[in-house]
Amino acid sequence: MEVADPTAANRFYTEAFGLDTQIRLRASEEPTTGFRGFTLSLTVSQPSTVKSLVDSALDAGAAPLKPVTKSLWGYGGVVQAPDGAIWKVATSAKKDTGPATRQIDKIVLLLGVEDVAASKRFYVDRGLTVAKSFARKYVEFDTGSSPIKLGLYGRRALAKDAGVSPDGTGSHRLTIGSDVGPFTDPDGFAWEAAPLSDAAPGLASQQLPRHLA
Repeated sequence: MEVADPTAANRFYTEAFGLDTQIRLRASEEPTTGFRGFTLSLTVSQPSTVKSLVDSALDAGAAPLKPVTKSLWGYGGVVQAPDGAIWKVATSAKKDTGPATRQIDKIVLLLGVEDVAASKRFYVDRGLTVAKSFARKYVEFDTGSSPIKLGLYGRRALAKDAGVSPDGTGSHRLTIGSDVGPFTDPDGFAWEAAPLSDAAPGLASQQLPRHLA
């Protein structure tokens, strides 16, 4: 993730979510305004953990976009980090089964794209395998043992889910490290080659995202 102040951003992500090795931060002053076209989601096991993580993010300086609330699909809330990245914390569970923890089960990167079907073809042509696909609205790729799950969603629908306007210009301020790169997709998301030493165990033989840079 490209940020103006990596030291401050690292402090935020450590205090807010306990993230360290899962994401990388890179200094950047690339112009960017409005919605950057992607969101990151933290999937957890129960509502109390959602609230714990959202509260710690707000305490660390995040701005609220959607308050933590119960819905038909579960429980969740959305915040915007001081660097501008949008984070959703959610669970499919509607009741707690134990004390709140800070355990994150899954990190999901959703790329907002103009044409889901066209972007799906682009990624399949570069070796990614589709795990789930819902018409022309949503695609999830099989990322194996990678700590980052990857999906495609319509840009406007993704912005609506995040509680922001879909309008935005300039850099995404995001680079995806993987052994399928380097390339830039039709919506301007950049992928770069990641050294094998950066991979989590078991990823060397997978053509999968390894980390966010």
